[in-house]
Amino acid sequence: MRSSARRMSLAAFSALAATTLFTAPAGATVFNQGISVQDAYVAHDGAVTLSGKYHCEQASPLGAMQIKATVAQEGSGRLSIGAEQLVCDGQERRWVANAPGAFVNVRPGRAVVTAELQEVRLSGLMPRSVTTVAQDTKDVEVREH
Repeated sequence: MRSSARRMSLAAFSALAATTLFTAPAGATVFNQGISVQDAYVAHDGAVTLSGKYHCEQASPLGAMQIKATVAQEGSGRLSIGAEQLVCDGQERRWVANAPGAFVNVRPGRAVVTAELQEVRLSGLMPRSVTTVAQDTKDVEVREH
């Protein structure tokens, strides 16, 4: 009796596992995504420009792609900014993120820049979830521009 119950539960578990492994949820993201950090500049007025390269496939029908770039310097805190509109066609493209200098505290020198390629899933007009699908973090030299 006991052995039979074990076999039934093992069979049920195996069927569930196989279903989970071989079916993807509707609107699942494509996994050919990538991003890199290349440059960081600060202008005389304090405006910050971060840039790099990315490639992505079309986001799921229920989502959109975006880039979030963050620069962190010792003693200056962190600044996160978004990049311009993305084109997700599998081609490698350049991304640029700008922040006006009014409230920015970035100066020339060493910094850590992180770029995240994110998929935003929408529920109507509101974001339902944000998933990072590719990320790159580099120590860079912020140069005066």
